[in-house]
Amino acid sequence: MPQHHVSDPFAGGKKYLWVENHVHGLGWGNYMQDLIFNAQLAYSSGRAFVFDNYTWNRDGSEYTDYNGKLIPSQIPLSALITSPINGGPFFENDAKLRAIQKEYWTKICPNPVEVLTYDVKKLYDKDEPSAGTILEIWTDVLRKHDEPCLQIDGYTERVFDMYLYGQKDRLLDIWPILSESPIVKLFGYSPLIHSAFEANKDLFTSLPFGEPYFPCSEPSTSTSPITTALATKPPARCNDPYQPISGLLALHLRRGDFADHCAHLAKWSASWMGFNSFPEFPDQWVKPEGGGWGKTTDENLALYMQRCYPTIEQIVARVGEIRKHPASSGLKDIYVMTNGDREWVKELKAALRATGGWDKIATSRDMTITREQKEVAQAVDMMIGEKAQVLIGNGWSSMTSNIVMMRMVRGMAPGSSRFW
Repeated sequence: MPQHHVSDPFAGGKKYLWVENHVHGLGWGNYMQDLIFNAQLAYSSGRAFVFDNYTWNRDGSEYTDYNGKLIPSQIPLSALITSPINGGPFFENDAKLRAIQKEYWTKICPNPVEVLTYDVKKLYDKDEPSAGTILEIWTDVLRKHDEPCLQIDGYTERVFDMYLYGQKDRLLDIWPILSESPIVKLFGYSPLIHSAFEANKDLFTSLPFGEPYFPCSEPSTSTSPITTALATKPPARCNDPYQPISGLLALHLRRGDFADHCAHLAKWSASWMGFNSFPEFPDQWVKPEGGGWGKTTDENLALYMQRCYPTIEQIVARVGEIRKHPASSGLKDIYVMTNGDREWVKELKAALRATGGWDKIATSRDMTITREQKEVAQAVDMMIGEKAQVLIGNGWSSMTSNIVMMRMVRGMAPGSSRFW
């Protein structure tokens, strides 16, 4: 990256922020939430963000044993996203704000000034402040430091705590800031993700795409936020790679470990993720009675399972309901984002096909992906979900939440984001 090849990395008063206590050991959905919010903090405080790999294990190993399977301990962010978060351009003040890699940070900032999370949290006026309040307080603290190299201490509670993302009353007040920030407006997926999409798009849509995703020699005529920002920085993109796919219904159906997780949610009366709870959405979660503090009733459990881990019959019924909504006009193809076993997926596809009126029905299990794409396949599903005309997602899922967030940023109608 050009920002790693300058004679003076501090020229023009450039300052940096490394968040040592960032999330690790969690799935991409949770990691992406923390990543975006930490990057927003750096942007709001006028500092260049220092980004790390998508990290599962910090012990230096190449692979980690997860439920009997080997997974990469770390994956470069460039395999997942192309964004200001991992060194891409901004709308303005580009030279001052361009993010840098952790390895380069270590080289230019061997002795950073450390900001203690515990000290900053003493400034909160309540135990669980809103996301907007957290951003405001931290931004104020960081802006008072003139030192070019700041590090938030590691192995402490996160800046934005884990519970925040599941509490709409705490989370949504940051939306006016976040929705207009280049951190999310310029968020995009990596060439690796786009190549997987291009290779598999015929499985779930018959629509022709005018141009594939690749750099052009001529300036782009797209008016999307990404291409607008890059218009004066050729090569520009040939087209808007995130234009909606007309006629496509995307379903997010998390299986496997979610059977136990959904039952756990019922026992603690858990609410939907905050970004799944925008007041404009036609589907809202109203917390029922009958659960909490580790206990639940049969009726409460059944309701949670229907909305969190629906049966094939319940899935088909819900698709039928949403198909009648005006936002669903013209739906003719289905893509199912799922980790379900192949036999279950086969039964689901047959049940959906039996309802009639569908041209193509495909799932995550049908995708042809390379070895490299396999490790980041969730991001491929997310990109498809973001582009679908209509989405039906899981209200308790961070993956659905991130998809919904980006659909809102990209101007998709609120009525097109639905839930089980």
